[in-house]
Amino acid sequence: MTVTATRPGRYAWFALVILILAYILAFVDRQLLNLLVEPIKHDLHLSDLQISLLQGLSFALVLSLAGLPVGRLVDLGVRTNLLGGAVAIWSVATAGCGLASGYLQLLLARMGVGIGEAAMTPSAYSLIGDYFPPRRQGIAIGLYSLGPHLGSGLALVLGAVAIRHLPESAVLPLLGTVRGWQMVFLLLGLPGLAIGLLVALLREPARSSGAIAAPTLPDVLRWFRARAAPVVLINLAVATTAIATYGLSAWAPTFFHRSFGMAAGEIGGRLGLVTMLAGSAGTLSAGLIGDWLVRAGREDGRLRVMASAATLAMPFVIAAPLMPNADWSLALLVPAVYFLTVVIGSGPATLQLLTPPRLRGMQHAVAVLAVNLIGLGLGPTLVAFVTDGVLRDEARLGEALSITLPIALLISLLCALAAMRPYRRALAAGVA
Repeated sequence: MTVTATRPGRYAWFALVILILAYILAFVDRQLLNLLVEPIKHDLHLSDLQISLLQGLSFALVLSLAGLPVGRLVDLGVRTNLLGGAVAIWSVATAGCGLASGYLQLLLARMGVGIGEAAMTPSAYSLIGDYFPPRRQGIAIGLYSLGPHLGSGLALVLGAVAIRHLPESAVLPLLGTVRGWQMVFLLLGLPGLAIGLLVALLREPARSSGAIAAPTLPDVLRWFRARAAPVVLINLAVATTAIATYGLSAWAPTFFHRSFGMAAGEIGGRLGLVTMLAGSAGTLSAGLIGDWLVRAGREDGRLRVMASAATLAMPFVIAAPLMPNADWSLALLVPAVYFLTVVIGSGPATLQLLTPPRLRGMQHAVAVLAVNLIGLGLGPTLVAFVTDGVLRDEARLGEALSITLPIALLISLLCALAAMRPYRRALAAGVA
């Protein structure tokens, strides 16, 4: 059944809430590993580099490459059914992480999570584009984009609660003895099946702008070639900021443990609140300020927001890991996380204005590929490389963060500035 959205009625907002819940779940399942680095390293005898591959590159490769065929399916098929099934797949794979007894098993389970999550963003942005009119898409996408920050924060908070209350090991029926970190993954796999069913039961919205048939692959390639400059530059601006964001989220819990001796339970609670509150505020600010600038006649307003936020984030990501105590470091992470999420939160709505309705699946699949392959793939691993390969001392993790993150933001700033002129030209040419 389809529903046409000429204005965002109650059902559009209800559907948005379900999509946000699914996105939150995706990031809880994705980011929980970051709080459990030390016990997993201990039990499976892993290095920082091996952990970084679980957090980033191997996960990102699968997530990114699976996104391209999934993006095409989004443009061709029933998006709600596709996404509902994907939620179930990554939830089962999350539970599979809890069954891993070695590095290869955990790696394969993480890749399964990536395969399922590949459908999340292309499906959701395409659905939002048809549930909401253009003048409301900035705030709708901003609200949807709360998912990563609420999910990442909840992963830390719920993980901290689980660490405090779950035993170090337990004997479970059929499974035998499992460690505490394994039980956390097993428990998190269950809610996803219910959320996947809710997503599948959503009404599929009619494609907007009278777009009945999906464009052929040659049409898709011609469209991307004609708008290559703004699309590539905007995606690079977001993806390089994602290097800083994922590098920080992957290693911040370990940094606070190594530098200040904080226990995982304490780290999860405090860092989780920073992630949820500052990240949510940044995402909402990106949507509201971007919408306001566009209504005021600034066609490149969202790009201006991205460039400004990348500039403002730099001093905070340099200083926060170098502070002499945890309180000062956490305090400086609040504006750092805020400005990082303003940059990333501005990207999807910027691209949405360029894109025809039946190309949104592929467009956002390409964006997901860039953000995850570059941001998630490189962020955690670059920090680990600087720690292990350049500084050669895992106790200097804070210095590695203060070196890697601002360099990524500088590249993001340059890409956003370079995108402004070709973006204005592409908007003048229209979305056809």
